[in-house]
Amino acid sequence: MGSETGTGVPLPDLPASRTESDGSAVVRVLSYNIRSMRDDVAALARVIRACRPDVVCVQEAPRFFRWRKAAARLARTSGLVYVSGGATASGPMILASLRAHVERTEDVLLPRTPGLHQRGFATAVLRFGRARLGVLSCHLSIKDWERQEQGRLLLDRLAALDVPHAVAAGDLNDRPDGRTFGLLAGALQDGWAMKPWGREHTTRLGDPLQRIDAVFATEGVEVLGCGVPMGLRGVEERDLRAATDHLPVLAALRVPAA
Repeated sequence: MGSETGTGVPLPDLPASRTESDGSAVVRVLSYNIRSMRDDVAALARVIRACRPDVVCVQEAPRFFRWRKAAARLARTSGLVYVSGGATASGPMILASLRAHVERTEDVLLPRTPGLHQRGFATAVLRFGRARLGVLSCHLSIKDWERQEQGRLLLDRLAALDVPHAVAAGDLNDRPDGRTFGLLAGALQDGWAMKPWGREHTTRLGDPLQRIDAVFATEGVEVLGCGVPMGLRGVEERDLRAATDHLPVLAALRVPAA
């Protein structure tokens, strides 16, 4: 397992993106709450590039004036392309590398509770050679009862993608001992619990230590490593502090061929 920041020990990298001889694909998935790009966008792009993701599940993407232009800017500066989401999913968004072939996308708005934020899911089915992967980016409610219902809807929506292998990633606003986190971890593989790598806690540096962001995968997907890329080559602590108020979660997954 890698080290926490401040130890001076570099973090070993996760397996690189590749296609195996049996047609399975190693896919790097990054989950990142970017706080509507209100902070240092150049630092944000440097962090994303250093993680070398195939897929980025974004939360709190820009949703208002010229949001598409902001999303395109982030994709361009990160070396990725826009896939789905943003304002049309009320915040969640999906970016991907050119390695991914986009089969289909759908943005979903969830039932809204008066007085609370509108929530949604950005979803896509991506193909990496013969391996197909459903992707769902989410940002769940701050209210426990609403969050739990959204967790149930997340599982329903993931199943509705109708692919054998899928990943759900995002800001859960819940900890591993919470009801919604437990609901998802009971139905899916919690990346950190399966193969911990890097740093566990996803709250920004200096805040109380909590793991409220996660990457989950369906059965059959092999988790090769998952955690906060603190200390990964190219990921600088000053960039993590400047980019946004969350830390990213990076996972390497082996997705079987269809």
